[in-house]
Amino acid sequence: MMVATDVKSLCICVLVCVKSVSMVVVLNGVLADECPTSVRALLSAHPGYRDAAAQLLAAAPRVVGTPGLLYVAQRELAAVVPHDKNVNIIGSDDATSCIIVVVRHSGSGAVALAHLDGSGTAEAAAAMVARVQQLAVGYPEGRLELQLVGGFTDPHRYSDELFANIMLSFHRQSVEIDLTLACCCELNTALGGGGGGGAPAPLVTGVGVDIRHGDLFPATFPDKGPEQPLRGARTITGGPHSAQVLDIYDNAVGMLRIGPFNYDPLRGVDLWLEQSDDFILQHLSTTPAVEPPHFVHHIRATLKFIQQHPFPAVTVFADNRPHYYRRDEQSGCWAPVRF
Repeated sequence: MMVATDVKSLCICVLVCVKSVSMVVVLNGVLADECPTSVRALLSAHPGYRDAAAQLLAAAPRVVGTPGLLYVAQRELAAVVPHDKNVNIIGSDDATSCIIVVVRHSGSGAVALAHLDGSGTAEAAAAMVARVQQLAVGYPEGRLELQLVGGFTDPHRYSDELFANIMLSFHRQSVEIDLTLACCCELNTALGGGGGGGAPAPLVTGVGVDIRHGDLFPATFPDKGPEQPLRGARTITGGPHSAQVLDIYDNAVGMLRIGPFNYDPLRGVDLWLEQSDDFILQHLSTTPAVEPPHFVHHIRATLKFIQQHPFPAVTVFADNRPHYYRRDEQSGCWAPVRF
């Protein structure tokens, strides 16, 4: 899911001379001479990635419940270790033109997951690598593995630009990263309308990772965790915090962490809330033809929150401290922690 008002903030990939950058993306076990910046180029040199994507696409999607779930929303990331008693599955969904990124250390099983839409991509790539390396300290040696899922051949090619940006961002890291899955763009696109004449649509829009075993699978998540309107507000507003990919999990205490952050007031929010559902769908999504049924409901809830809290630094994070949530042992839900 990507909101249209954020399109201008997409980090458009500038194809600089990649030969001047450290060659650190590993493709099929071989250090890449050049970083492929399209799925087509990747498949041309390494057709085996088609088979890996096909295996994911053939897997039955799972509907994941609340207990043990750490849900990562758009423009967020989180990192966990296999022995975390509060998390069994980390995942994200509603990625139409977005791409879900997973970085895992094969020795320790430490895994980071992010839902990227084009904002803060380079910083998120660096943060994911740093978090996984930090969590892997003291564990057996292993390799960093990169998995990319989501995005499709959308009419405006947003996913293609995002894929290029993600690949170059990881290619510029100072460590070797083994790309093991790239189920993106043309490999994740279906044509509807019998006979192949329909509009393109993404095949997989959500994935979960079983952190105990490292398995990645197609998934949907009915419960996306607490404070979704607040967390979603950053994707349709401006301001320095809005473009960042925020880390939402505190490993030291095993708690979900939201904020603190601020965003700019949204002009015309009252007018937006007066519009029809179809108008909101058509004008606040980059891919209105393929959004999930709950898209408009989520956007309306987010707009109402922005209307009520135009300055969250004052009304939501008045003490400039994060909102913490601890896993409730009875219900399995995230319960707010009062300090």
